[in-house]
Amino acid sequence: MRLISHINAAQQGQRGALMPWSPVMVGAGVALYFALPVEPSGVALAGLGFLGLALLLLGWRAREVFGPLAFALVLVIAGLGLSALRTAQVAGPVLGFRYYGPIEGRVVMVDRSASDRVRITLDEVVLSRMDPARVPTRVRVSLHGQQGFLDPVPGARIMMTGHLSPPEGPGEPRGFDFQRHAWFQQIGAVGYTRVPALLLAPPEPGTMRIATLRHAMSAAIRARVQGEAGAFATAVLTGDRSSISQDVLEALRQSNIAHLLAISGLHMGLLTGFVFLCLRGGLALIPALALRVPTKKPAAIGALAAGAVYLALSGGNVATERAFIQVAVMFVAVLLDRRAITLRAVAIAALIVLAHRPETLLGPGFQMSFAATTALVAVFNALRGNTFLAGLPKWTRGAVALVISSVVAGAATAPFAAAHFNMIAAYGLAANLLTVPVMGSLVIPAAVVALLLWPLGLDWIAFRVMEAGLDWIIAVALWISAQPGAIRPVVMPPGVVLGLITGGMLLVILWRGRARWAGLAPVALALAIWTGAERPLLLISSTGRLAGLMEEGARSLSRPRGDGFVAGLWLENDGDLEDQAQAAARAGWTDDGAGRVTALAGGTLWHGVGRRAGEELIAACARHTWVITPEDIPAALAGQPGLPVQAGAGAAVALGAQGCHLVGPEVLRGTGAIALYLGRGGLRVETARDRQGNRPWVR
Repeated sequence: MRLISHINAAQQGQRGALMPWSPVMVGAGVALYFALPVEPSGVALAGLGFLGLALLLLGWRAREVFGPLAFALVLVIAGLGLSALRTAQVAGPVLGFRYYGPIEGRVVMVDRSASDRVRITLDEVVLSRMDPARVPTRVRVSLHGQQGFLDPVPGARIMMTGHLSPPEGPGEPRGFDFQRHAWFQQIGAVGYTRVPALLLAPPEPGTMRIATLRHAMSAAIRARVQGEAGAFATAVLTGDRSSISQDVLEALRQSNIAHLLAISGLHMGLLTGFVFLCLRGGLALIPALALRVPTKKPAAIGALAAGAVYLALSGGNVATERAFIQVAVMFVAVLLDRRAITLRAVAIAALIVLAHRPETLLGPGFQMSFAATTALVAVFNALRGNTFLAGLPKWTRGAVALVISSVVAGAATAPFAAAHFNMIAAYGLAANLLTVPVMGSLVIPAAVVALLLWPLGLDWIAFRVMEAGLDWIIAVALWISAQPGAIRPVVMPPGVVLGLITGGMLLVILWRGRARWAGLAPVALALAIWTGAERPLLLISSTGRLAGLMEEGARSLSRPRGDGFVAGLWLENDGDLEDQAQAAARAGWTDDGAGRVTALAGGTLWHGVGRRAGEELIAACARHTWVITPEDIPAALAGQPGLPVQAGAGAAVALGAQGCHLVGPEVLRGTGAIALYLGRGGLRVETARDRQGNRPWVR
């Protein structure tokens, strides 16, 4: 009874402040769903549904005691159920083998790969000699080599000869799961082509009108604004990043102003805010109207319409959808005569986003966007009744508010940026202070004016202003990123870290009373766990073409080339700024025939790639404790122990067995990437498949 009385007293003290906790509970259900080792069955989901109904009934009948707690559990169940529903909605065929041959489809998206290649996403896919029911809904192909078809217009039907394969799993256990990411984008195969793509048919009239308009606008903007500024302008106005060079993109990231490139909350807020101010100011100039109509409501409707047009023109990606939902909630509050900028408004926006796309919870965009928004609203609401800003001279208030917002947003997003991108931009605050005002006062207003002047042929005036602002932003990014120590590498944190930081800071912001400061304890615990994060002693790529050994705090790679993307991920997660060639030149590996050898936990490990390595496998297995290879295994070695994959994650490997532990294609097909940790009981094996579990997106 005492426990019940304490629960009742706590919830009574939070009356009127519980609504912002709603998306937290839904998000907890989403996180729980993606953490499950197996996909919940229909029976299990039905059982959870009945449990939710029972909790609702209990909460209603005993609402004074159990109401908030019961409703919180219902929201957790709702988050889990929404995630399962979304997984089923996007389900589609996934390629089950490596394919080479004709690829035909309709262009739906154009972007650039990490290697700076033009990359196209196709739907209505046709593959040679394949049952249409087994063909993926979408495929993504990088265009390598000299392409005669250099302008893939959305809606155009094209054909090429290329390689396709299923989406790969994580580059290492606990790493980013591209298979899951591709599943929710309905991409069932990825690949490349080295021969020119052929145009089979232009876009059909009346189809993909918005995408065609976006493409035409991007081309027109690049014709009016030259160079990197033109590429930046198309990204800001239409969401087309295919023209931005990797050097500029990397400079923006290293200076912590890459968010200026993405059409997200900042751009949507600046654009709709500018339209709102212009409309309200214009209506106020008409006395007969201003005296009879609350001008802020028509202005809010116009700003909301402008935001919807911007959403459509920008391609409607996840970040832009999220930004539009946030500003839409704000302007609807204006229409209803409610305060527009409150934690309730942020909570409503988060609920809508999670209900629409639950999987976005796991991405850096959702986490950083809502972390910054929540922190800014909380801080400025706290300053609302404070005399600090009011006591400052008027000419300084804007600058002080800008500094406060930059510091708060930077601090709120820093843990998520460091965890996802493995680096901290040391001069990010300075870069934001130098560029965000330019984006708000020059670039976005000039973009709106340019679109208004376009039909008159006078858009070049506004585009010149916009170009000057973008040139400044790019120059700041290049200068800041070139400074010594501009970025500080960060080790990938254990999965529990972000959860502890998020939960702790939400408690500090949302809870009423002194107990809120208890939220600092999980934040401190998370930082302690992150500081002592353990990295694997050995990593093996899912293809078997690369291995990396950690020695004295630095990972030495077995090869200077091959599996370059995975090598980059490993080094980033280690907090290592070196590239693959430099990491391969480190001490730790020596040549042994067609392979390379390193010491590993009282034995030796041999890694061999290529035809010669395949011929030496038997001899290598006789000399070494571990043998890793992507080559076909001879029949004479078929009985080697391999890895205890059936034992699951955390299994201990006993060294000194007969022969060698052989990690070849058959093993890797079942395990994916492999990590080995050194513990008191010997080597502990962890595989990507064990971490992923038995989920629909796992091949």
